[in-house]
Amino acid sequence: MVSRPSCRILHPSRLNANRTPGEDTILELLVTLIEKFEDEQYPIPQGTPHSMLLHLMDAGGIKQENLVGVIGSRGVVSEVVNGKRSISKAQAKALAEFFSVDVGLFI
Repeated sequence: MVSRPSCRILHPSRLNANRTPGEDTILELLVTLIEKFEDEQYPIPQGTPHSMLLHLMDAGGIKQENLVGVIGSRGVVSEVVNGKRSISKAQAKALAEFFSVDVGLFI
């Protein structure tokens, strides 16, 4: 069985080995094409600040009561978590510090 050069460079034994400049070029092209295909076929939807908050709360097992004092009173926290109130810039900064994430997730 004869293997094609493009398949040979993708073999796990070659990924960390010394490749020829031609193999590097082919590998870079394949990576570019795969990334383009994935971006077109499987786009990642952009989340809203509210959906990011809910996701981080769920992932970290955080309850509304844990955010009291971080972004405001019990009533404010309830309104923010339930989507009845937008996240302010000050709250976004506090949430970013609390969850150790970029403030841009909440803006």
